[in-house]
Amino acid sequence: MAEAEDYLIGETAWCPGCGNFAIREALADALAELDLAPHEVLICSGIGQAAKVPHYLNVNGFNGLHGRALPPAVGARVANTNLKVIVESGDGDSYGEGGNHLLHNIRRNPNIAHFVHNNQIYGLTKGQASPTSDRGMKTGVQIDGVRLTPLNPLLLALVLGAGFVARCFSGEKEHLKDTMKEAIQFPGYALVDVLQPCVSFNKINTYGWYRKRVYFPETGDRQDLHKAMELADQWGDRIALGIFYEKPRPTFESQFKALEGSPLVDRQFSPSMMVLLQKEFM
Repeated sequence: MAEAEDYLIGETAWCPGCGNFAIREALADALAELDLAPHEVLICSGIGQAAKVPHYLNVNGFNGLHGRALPPAVGARVANTNLKVIVESGDGDSYGEGGNHLLHNIRRNPNIAHFVHNNQIYGLTKGQASPTSDRGMKTGVQIDGVRLTPLNPLLLALVLGAGFVARCFSGEKEHLKDTMKEAIQFPGYALVDVLQPCVSFNKINTYGWYRKRVYFPETGDRQDLHKAMELADQWGDRIALGIFYEKPRPTFESQFKALEGSPLVDRQFSPSMMVLLQKEFM
């Protein structure tokens, strides 16, 4: 039986009080309760404070380019369908630089769980506005305040047909852990937007700010798309938490006959097998 301590490694570089600590611990607890051995898990990330998670968990890790966490995650999942593949990245990495990959992997529906650390700011590069920053937020770059309407990633995911859509708060670690477990076990692409304070650069969306607003609505039909969109759209005085939508559909991997049977990574391969392919292009 795995224990949470089996996953927690390394000295983190996060600021004291950062929401990333609770997210990391919740994920370690979730993996332990699912009894997943470290070698059975892969975490992919891009660039950012949230993207450092693979450095601090004892699992397989891939730390890539800014906004490019999803492509290697999908490739790994296709190559080894025995892996539990998780993407950990921030709101900038996922919704800004990685926005195009987000859109098309919701369409593809690979069997991966995507946990977005949403602190509404670019923390690693010292406090610029992110795609989810609220209008009016002043930063060292947006000195007159953000003028753009913030992106609502959950509404976007629902409209595009994502099968699992949830919102959590790093200050509610037990709920976050339970949601992560369900997302990891969901057969398809699962998006969990995790609201988390950035104690250094976001002085608006603090723990106190969230505590006054977050709540758990009554559990209803998770396949009610209109209700899910209503909950996802709540922002301001009231912010709903929970799994808003859960409706499986065929995964990316299940639609390719070549992926049936044993994982690609376990199949026999010899470079000489490529000769036939090369001859086709001569």
